[in-house]
Amino acid sequence: MIKGKAHKYGDDINTDLIIPARYLNLTDPRALAKHCMEDLDTNFINKISMGDILVAGRNFGCGSSREHAPLAIKESGIACVIASSFARIFFRNAINIGLPIVESAKASARIREGDAVEVDLKKGLIKNITRKENYHIVPFPPFLQELIQAGGLVEWARNK
Repeated sequence: MIKGKAHKYGDDINTDLIIPARYLNLTDPRALAKHCMEDLDTNFINKISMGDILVAGRNFGCGSSREHAPLAIKESGIACVIASSFARIFFRNAINIGLPIVESAKASARIREGDAVEVDLKKGLIKNITRKENYHIVPFPPFLQELIQAGGLVEWARNK
């Protein structure tokens, strides 16, 4: 179960906005996190609390296939990303590093900045506690739940 405050952004948030290319020489995930979303929202990293939820519109994570983008989001403290849709390579990179992401056009449209949100990946349910609304999603298959729980594909493989 993931529960946090929503931080809302729009459509077509590309990987250059998530982590600007000028920081791609950084290898420490904590250093990347300090620059997460800074070209879109200079105050992003100061607004985030551990466990918060990023909500966006269509085509989140479009652009280059860099793994730095989901890694910066995860290390910033974001526990889950909800969007209408994701770029496929971003979706795969996020799952590979253990960042839960879920598609829901309704949740994306209805959740507002600052709403309290709860995501249950096993049940396939997003609850907007602030608005007293529920949005149904496809539950994560058991294997993806294992990957997320392990912290990503590398950690999952290490544990096996």
